[in-house]
Amino acid sequence: MILTDSVLEALLGEIPQVRPQIYFKSSLTALSHAMEDQVLAGNDRPVVIASFQRERFYRQEAHRYLRIASRTDQVYILAAPETDFTDRSEHYETIAFEPEDGLSQEWHLVVVSEQYASCLICRERDLTAENQAPPLHVDQSRRFEGIWTFDRNIVLKSAEILLKRILKYRPELQNKIAPVLAQIANGAMSGINQVDPAPFADRLVTYLQAGQYKLAKAYRSISEKERKERLVNSITTAVRRSLKPTEILNVAAEEVGKVLGAERCLIYRCKVTDLSATLSHEYLVDSMPSLMDRTWTLQGNPLFEEVAQRQEAVFIEDTQSDARFSMIKDGDRTLQALTLDWNIRSWLMVPVLHQSQLLGMVELHYWGATPHVLEHDHVEMVEAIATQIGVALIQAESFANLEDLNQQLEALDRTRSNLIAITGHELRTPLSTIQVCLESLASEPDMSPDLRQVMLNSALVDAERMRKLIQDFLTLSRLESGRVEWRFEPLPLWECVDLALSSLQTRRLTMNLPQIVTQLSTELPLVQVDGEWLVEVLTKLLDNACKFTEAEGRVTIRAERSSDTMLEVMISDTGRGIEENRLETVFDRFYQEEGALRRTTGGTGLGLAICRQIITNWGGKIWAESGGKDLGSEFHFTIPIVPSGETKRTAQRKRTSRSRE
Repeated sequence: MILTDSVLEALLGEIPQVRPQIYFKSSLTALSHAMEDQVLAGNDRPVVIASFQRERFYRQEAHRYLRIASRTDQVYILAAPETDFTDRSEHYETIAFEPEDGLSQEWHLVVVSEQYASCLICRERDLTAENQAPPLHVDQSRRFEGIWTFDRNIVLKSAEILLKRILKYRPELQNKIAPVLAQIANGAMSGINQVDPAPFADRLVTYLQAGQYKLAKAYRSISEKERKERLVNSITTAVRRSLKPTEILNVAAEEVGKVLGAERCLIYRCKVTDLSATLSHEYLVDSMPSLMDRTWTLQGNPLFEEVAQRQEAVFIEDTQSDARFSMIKDGDRTLQALTLDWNIRSWLMVPVLHQSQLLGMVELHYWGATPHVLEHDHVEMVEAIATQIGVALIQAESFANLEDLNQQLEALDRTRSNLIAITGHELRTPLSTIQVCLESLASEPDMSPDLRQVMLNSALVDAERMRKLIQDFLTLSRLESGRVEWRFEPLPLWECVDLALSSLQTRRLTMNLPQIVTQLSTELPLVQVDGEWLVEVLTKLLDNACKFTEAEGRVTIRAERSSDTMLEVMISDTGRGIEENRLETVFDRFYQEEGALRRTTGGTGLGLAICRQIITNWGGKIWAESGGKDLGSEFHFTIPIVPSGETKRTAQRKRTSRSRE
């Protein structure tokens, strides 16, 4: 049987002067519990009628109604069945109605006794029908329209409507319900409430207070979540705003330290195998000593080793009582020393991970007379932030790698373009000359001996030009691929300079070279180099200086000790100079000051690139300086010095060799 009528509408139809009010579910729950507890606190046998909408709501209160049923046999429970709720007559009467019934939208509790009467008659409001968006916490924010009163007339009318409705569901209860209806009809149950309202008020206040406590707890939980989300969002914003790891880690350290009230927050990059880490990101309160730029011991630190192995956060509430801080491992009291030296009473360490790879660590330090208690939610929050930091570091690293790759691609593109230009000019031009000369010699058998010699000389010069170009290609390729076998030996610098100068003397027969001045001290230490390759560097730098210096100019070779381990060599000229924005570019492969197709000097643009490869392979540096156009230039490079002990042994070997001779 389905009855679509509303009990609330029926009551308002019988008593039109009553005005309904709006109640939230939490309010109805508090009122219902207070009414039920008033029944349990009394000593009479009231009539109790409760409608629960659904069986699940009834199950939450079933134990209370078992206690109420022990005081009175007039207890009626109505609900729409969901599992095993059905019509029964056991401890009390249960009445099952269909989910489509009008009662499925209502909430009722009616209590009628000789000393007092109260009722709660409400119908749930459909917010969607009123074009209102459903609230986030739907259950607690459900709204009901209805009546809550102690007015006996209204209570009796409500009881009458509900009892008659129960008879329609369960006619077999006629003998039990009819006497109650008769008493209501003849006025036997009318009267004035004489019960003390104090128990009801006390219970109602208790439930309201409990509700407020739950509400305050919920607000605290929301506040914690909001703080966590704000912190994570600030880190995420920093990640999106910048791909610089330094900025990201600085923001993260400050935000985490402030939100969690730490005296010190450290974030540093490290790997599992690192012996120590440099602390470069720190949040600190004024009273704590700073660890900025200090070396933080990792190996031998049981806390770090535990976090790195487990790959999860570890929190030590009290370093003064924790066993890890009193253990001595191989005589090393690293962990104990750290806590004493840097005032750490409570210690949280959270790993920064990416795909199970340790990238860094987040540490929170607390100091005080008592240990700091850190909630589990706070640890989870730091773990969430550490995850964001890990993503940020990987993104920044990927971006840096991408930038390097783009630069390499741009360099390759320039190399390709220059290679095409060089190939088109440096190879095609001499090949054309050689071809013309050979064709002339072949087609003109009566050519004069002088002209024949000119043709042969031109062909030989251009063939040598092609040979040098190809040789430079092969040399640079060997250097860049690491296929050069170095033969290091102690050598005096002047010997290598003399060999380089001797290779230039042959050019004086065919062209005017500038004056070359050597200013090398006899006190210079020996250098530990591959002599053949050092001569190659000197030859190319001297050739480059002579190429861009007029015959009236001067080229100077100097050297001095730049440090305990390196000797600096300088080759300066008074030539056309180098513009400031090209001081680094001149070392690029195929670089030509005037362009590959319109230069007045020869060369492939590989000489300085080869010099840089050689010098950097020895651990040195090479660079150029110039005052600008037409103000000359100076090339510097550093090479390793023979250690003092090795110099003495070398001298001893030479003396021994001479004595044997």
